Order: sequence, then C-alpha cells, then structure tokens
Amino acid sequence: MTAPVLSAHRLFKHFGAVTALDGADFEVCEGEVMAVVGDNGAGKSTLIKALTGALVPDSGQILLDGERVRFHSPIDARRHGIETVYQTLAVAPALDISANMFLGREQRRPGVLGSFFRLLDKPAMRTRAAATLRELGITTARSVRQQVETLSGGQRQAVAVARAAAWGSKVVVLDEPTAALGVREAGQVLELVRRIRDRGVAVILISHNMPQVFEVADRIHIHRLGQRVALVRPTDVSMTDVVAIMTGARAGNEGVADADLPHGDGA
Repeated sequence: MTAPVLSAHRLFKHFGAVTALDGADFEVCEGEVMAVVGDNGAGKSTLIKALTGALVPDSGQILLDGERVRFHSPIDARRHGIETVYQTLAVAPALDISANMFLGREQRRPGVLGSFFRLLDKPAMRTRAAATLRELGITTARSVRQQVETLSGGQRQAVAVARAAAWGSKVVVLDEPTAALGVREAGQVLELVRRIRDRGVAVILISHNMPQVFEVADRIHIHRLGQRVALVRPTDVSMTDVVAIMTGARAGNEGVADADLPHGDGA
C-alpha cells in the first residue's frame, strides 16, 4: 500500500457535552476507494466534515501528501484538490450541464473580453465539460447544453460526481451517492466511482448500503463512538462481521480487523 494521500491522526471534536470525535484516525491512499461506515450518531459525518473543511477539529492533525494542513472552510479543501459531493448535490437545475460543471469556477474569455467585459468563455467550458464526461464514460446525457432540471436523479448525480472528479485532483468525497437511486442508476454511479479510482484519485465513500460498499470499496473504515474501531478489506470479512463491529456486538480489534489496524487505534 502506498503512503496515504489524506490522513488524520487523533482528531477530537466536542459540541458542548457531546464528543463527536474521540481521537479519530483516518487514511486513504491514491487510487483507492475507502468506504466509511457506521451507525447513526457514530461520528462519521463529523469526521468527513473535518477532513473537508466544513468544520475545524478541536485538536489532532490532518495530513495531505504527508504535509500538515488546516482547513478553515470547504473552499480551503477545494484549493488543495479535495472535492465533496453531498446528498443534496448542490446543482443548479435551471443551468445546463456545462454551467454546472464550472459552477463557481466559471472560465472567462481571453483578453479584454474576459478581463474588462467579464464575458464567459462558454464554448471552452462546453468543450472541457464534454471531454470530462467522455473520459468518465458518462453517455446518458444528450448534450452538455441540456438543462439539469430535465435530467433523471441518476444523471444529476453523475453530473455532480463528474464535476467533483474534474476538479478533485487529490480526493473525491461522496456522501451516500446512491441513496435516492434505483438499481440501474446506482450501478452507473458505482461504475463512475471505479473510473475515478482508476484515474489515480482517492475516493471516500460514505454509505449505509453494505452490498454496494462490498462491491466497490478497496478498504472499509468502521466508525463507532467517535473513532475508528476497525479498518478491514471486503475480501477478508463478511457483511455480518462489519455490521457486528459497527453495532458493538463484536470488538473492532478482534480477528478480522487486526491485520489492517495500525498500532494505537483501538476499539
């Protein structure tokens, strides 16, 4: 396994009397799909928010390519090549696909037309958006000029994931990307996850869908009571094992989890 592209060590986060992160550790490597699973209230959302700049941990350290970083906002994380796709997608339905791909990163025309008149270079954005969709194997949309409001749920999800893949040079974080999709569209999104991984980008997948986790993940980070209790490979464990560790029916440092659990990371 290569060195982690993004890692966290001993993260703590308190909300009054509630401890959301209790010495949490995390790591994901280049070209890897790392699934993050845990019961409701386990603290996995807080962990992801800390890794993507949505909140600042009280203590601990986050490393990107081995260098310590401190994100004060999601914009900070984006500047470092970390993109997040939330369940709400954050797409603009009234805009077309290419405009959504460049949302917040609009490209202006060269020369005085862009610098003075601030005109957008729509042809260049459409060309690049189309190239990105082709590279990721997204062929369901008729044209990048198609308005997002005319797309199906799976197509909208694909646009949001493609946008993250286009700008996320280091890590792409997907929060329940198939939660509202049917079987066919969910399969298309999972194939998109594999394509992003195959480009050498690290993918963090937060999901409650265990069959999908086992289908696409290289490793599974199991979160419970604000910390990582196990780090396992789908090839080495069963879904029943993972659920048992998630719920506390089985200790994370027993048997199946020992091989991938770093020293100092306990249940």
